[in-house]
Amino acid sequence: MSYPKPVALVWLRRDLRLADHAALAAAVRTGKPVYLAFVFDTEILDGLPADDRRVSFIHGAVSDVDQRLRAGGAAGLFVGHGRAEAEIPRLAALLHADEVFAGRDYEPRALARDNAVAAALQDQDADLTLVLDQSLHAPGSVLTGADKPYTVFTPFKRRFLAELTDQSLLDAGPDPDALHQALASQPPAPAVPELSELGFTGADLASLGIVPSETGATDLLTDFAERIGAYDTQRDFPGVKGVSYLSVHLRFGTLSIRAAARLAWATMAGQPDASHGAQIWLSELIWREFYMQILHHFPHVDGAAFKPAYDQIRWVDDDDLFAAWCEGRTGYPLIDAAMAQINQTGYMHNRLRMVVASFLTKDLGIDWRRGEAYFARQLIDFDLAANNGGWQWAASSGCDAQPYFRIFNPITQSTRFDPRGKFIRRYLPQLAALTDKQIHAPWLSSVDTLDQAGIVLGRDYPRPVVDHAEARRDTLLRYDVVKRKPDTD
Repeated sequence: MSYPKPVALVWLRRDLRLADHAALAAAVRTGKPVYLAFVFDTEILDGLPADDRRVSFIHGAVSDVDQRLRAGGAAGLFVGHGRAEAEIPRLAALLHADEVFAGRDYEPRALARDNAVAAALQDQDADLTLVLDQSLHAPGSVLTGADKPYTVFTPFKRRFLAELTDQSLLDAGPDPDALHQALASQPPAPAVPELSELGFTGADLASLGIVPSETGATDLLTDFAERIGAYDTQRDFPGVKGVSYLSVHLRFGTLSIRAAARLAWATMAGQPDASHGAQIWLSELIWREFYMQILHHFPHVDGAAFKPAYDQIRWVDDDDLFAAWCEGRTGYPLIDAAMAQINQTGYMHNRLRMVVASFLTKDLGIDWRRGEAYFARQLIDFDLAANNGGWQWAASSGCDAQPYFRIFNPITQSTRFDPRGKFIRRYLPQLAALTDKQIHAPWLSSVDTLDQAGIVLGRDYPRPVVDHAEARRDTLLRYDVVKRKPDTD
């Protein structure tokens, strides 16, 4: 009796590309025919809105991988729809795969999923092999001299960079010729299901300038390479093109973290005039890994404060205030423009993420977990570790956090980082006629001035829902549980 020749199956997750792909390279090294698969996991998708932008991005990237595989003569991408612990063993059995390769995922729910998949595969005499891919250093591998996790960013960064080598940044993908030889062509994969077959209507990503593919990511990286030298001076200004806009591509792996870091590394080495901007951008990539390792070592942060004392804070339970924040009706233009940005596009500038998080927790006194959950629903680049880390930083409850007595003043932030009101005018056109000085705090203008601009407060734009100075005093009392002496604003 003859048996089918065993094959290797690559399970795509947060690595929706073919280049610089560690799991794909590991599969090719087995010498077996290689297939690729992806699962639209109902454990994740159930409950999401029909027009969820992330699902549209994933579907676009998955379709792109499938098309590129077929164009190269391969079978295409085998796509499942259901729970991963059932779909991956099913696809492995269908294709006679005795080895499944995937990039390691470190989120608590992903770890539980992968354990379930590994157990199911073992029941059919197949193995799950997980490889390093979504980070430069595996969470848990960068430790102090006492073999303990870092909880402060700066020493973590120093150790991280000390252990970063040229080898760490090498392209992890297989040789193109070896990949071409390894990719199996038969049986052909069924067509990728349409979004409607998955229960989704789709979102118009093209209108947002988002191209959900490896090519889209590469084009953005190339564009950013021309601007990286100014990153340190322009990254905090939402009204200018100062950031990379690569966060969604790093989140879903249409761009590898190695490719991103290689750009910074090469710029630092070869372009002295752009070196500082590249260093700052590399630091941002390291922040991403810092929060990954915090979640890895301290999984309780998913739902609770890193610093337990901050769980004693009595938050304000006010649904109307929370709705005003969510809907951009706070009366503070920079806050409201930022919330309009996330609601309309699924993206928010990084500086504004800090400002609106500070406003929710420090001006409105609302639990950071409510804001974290709202971002998780709205952000196309949502990443559990980064989102949680950012919110706990702003709420002062996390590791290496913003001290609670330093509270962002929303007006000062507005005048400093959107001085001409360019960003505000884009998302709050009803305020466009105000001068560059008036637009940051419309309620401070006279009625005659507002009339000339065609604005009636309470009709065309809301009055502030809180007074910042009063809210600051309330926050210092609320945070007194941590027993620290307030500093100056």
